[in-house]
Amino acid sequence: MTDGLMSKAATMEIPINGTGDTGSLPEDDGLEQDLQQVMVSGPNLNETSIVSGGYGGTAEGIIPTSTVKGPAVRYNASFPGLRLLHAQGSFVTSHSSRGPSISPSESAASRIASQADASAGSGLHLPHPGPLATGDEAARGIAVEKFDIVKKWGINTYKCTKQLISERFGRGSRTVDLELETQIELLRDTKRKYECVLQLARALTHHFYSLVQTQHALGDAFSDLSQKSPELQEEFGCNAETQKLLCKNGETLLGAVNFFVSSINTLVNKTMEDTLMTVKQYETARLEYDAYRTDLEELSMGPRDTSTLCRLDAAQSHFQSHKGKYEKLRADVAIKLKFLEENKIKVMHKQLLLFHNAVSAYFAGNQQQLAQTLRQFNIKLKTPGAEKPSWLEEQ
Repeated sequence: MTDGLMSKAATMEIPINGTGDTGSLPEDDGLEQDLQQVMVSGPNLNETSIVSGGYGGTAEGIIPTSTVKGPAVRYNASFPGLRLLHAQGSFVTSHSSRGPSISPSESAASRIASQADASAGSGLHLPHPGPLATGDEAARGIAVEKFDIVKKWGINTYKCTKQLISERFGRGSRTVDLELETQIELLRDTKRKYECVLQLARALTHHFYSLVQTQHALGDAFSDLSQKSPELQEEFGCNAETQKLLCKNGETLLGAVNFFVSSINTLVNKTMEDTLMTVKQYETARLEYDAYRTDLEELSMGPRDTSTLCRLDAAQSHFQSHKGKYEKLRADVAIKLKFLEENKIKVMHKQLLLFHNAVSAYFAGNQQQLAQTLRQFNIKLKTPGAEKPSWLEEQ
């Protein structure tokens, strides 16, 4: 009997209404007696279970506690903690069909939101962007800058290509400086002819070097035979001396011709090429100037609305910029052409005189005149087999 009562009391469920007070039951008297009996004799813990009373609790919330040891706990509806929980929106429900079901309150959500706003306004700020965010912004700025550069390049290339095609097919107009264009064409023709002279001079150097080497070898052969042929020693010796003399004079002439080739190469591939590079920049600036000039003329002949006026102002600005660049490069080309002509005359006068005197002295057999020519133009011959001086001797 006692075990049955304790089991009943231990598994008893207490319904609670919305205010936290226990509801009146038709068997309150029996329940009170049963509870008194339980408090005296203690519950049967082997049959005790705990009802999980929480938000949305059901019958599945009964947890067996056969291993729990301790005294039974009596529900006190006047406990301050329960009133606080109820005031804050906590809900205690029963899985029994007799107990009332309390729906969630909206005050909890509003209270949580107000607490979040309070914490945000009380000095708890969000962290500032770190180095990673700053790096992303820098990369984005670089990408935008590169995109603008590519965009400008594309527009400029399109306009210049359009202008070039129009000029080739005779439908577009181009700016022409007749005097400057004549000088440029003359420079290009002169460069082609000087390149031909340079090529022939290099060929002469190559062949003459082979001749000198052949004379040197022939002189060594004659000298060897003069020692091994006593009956022809005088004849072989005379020819050996002649070939050695020709070889020595040939090396002197070869030094003069090499100096001539080096000077012509500098004039053609450095001085003239530098001027022609400036000419190419001038021609590119001229094409851009004509392209933006044509664009400005087309916009000027069109309707004058708001968008067209903005485009017209931008086209005018671009036109003035390219016009200044074109005029600057035209002046640079004119100055370089003038200096190039003066330098060319000075260099070629010296080199042609050197080439004439050296060749004439060599084929005339005038060794003294040939040596004097090299001294006149400060040409130093490299002694065969001589070592390169150290850097201390060069200082």
